[in-house]
Amino acid sequence: MSEAENATMSEAVNVQMSDAARVGTSDPGNVLMRVENVGRSFGGFVALAGISAGFERNKVTAVIGPNGAGKSTFFNVLSGVLAPSTGRITFKGQDLTGQKQHRFAHLGIARSYQITNLFPQLTVHENVRVAAQALATRYDIFSHRDRYPLLSAKADAALAEVGLHGKRHRAARDLAHGEQRALEIAIALVANPELLLLDEPTAGMGPEETKEMVALLERLAAERTILLVEHKMKMILGLSDRILVLHHGRLIADGTPAAVQTDPEVRRVYLGQNDGYA
Repeated sequence: MSEAENATMSEAVNVQMSDAARVGTSDPGNVLMRVENVGRSFGGFVALAGISAGFERNKVTAVIGPNGAGKSTFFNVLSGVLAPSTGRITFKGQDLTGQKQHRFAHLGIARSYQITNLFPQLTVHENVRVAAQALATRYDIFSHRDRYPLLSAKADAALAEVGLHGKRHRAARDLAHGEQRALEIAIALVANPELLLLDEPTAGMGPEETKEMVALLERLAAERTILLVEHKMKMILGLSDRILVLHHGRLIADGTPAAVQTDPEVRRVYLGQNDGYA
């Protein structure tokens, strides 16, 4: 983590320490997804160890931690890419533990990845329409696309939501980096997810693009639950309703931004005494 990010974590020294940083702040009656004692091991290596948390509807939760903390593994488990070695995952009351990734998607969980993953030669609209086709229960690949106006309409709606409808005919490769990241979110939105998992949505962005992405996420959070992995602390503290902090695969803090940034263990991990994790 950079010195600027460390300085941001050092601010708010006058904020009173809260037990919420340790025990979490979710409202049990408003939880969309819940993980209970979730762990994941790779042979003898424990990547996640007994994590429990509940994610509320229409809230933004950030997952932070030093490199190697288990953030990517946690996201892979939450999106069905990896099955947990231990514990239980429920979504809208349904047990998803050990289910295939497509089951997570069909129930309303969508995800973007840290590395941009687009069809660069296709247009912006075609990228999103392909995702809509994948979700269609009936689709004849030998038919002309005009036979499926609903799919095009869904793609247009997703592009409008992220502010790219005016560039629908441009090739994806010709978009600016921030626009490509927004296009990836549009691809996720075409499934109309209730839970949106975003892996470093501002990676590689400058200040202006980051500002635009934050504004987009704030709009999306009005109707969806968002869980994101990020490293830009100023953004996280301003955008998130709640922060989970992972370290060595364990959840060391869970609470409001004000509570988490004054938690002694979080400060130890981020402010230098972190066993080589940066």
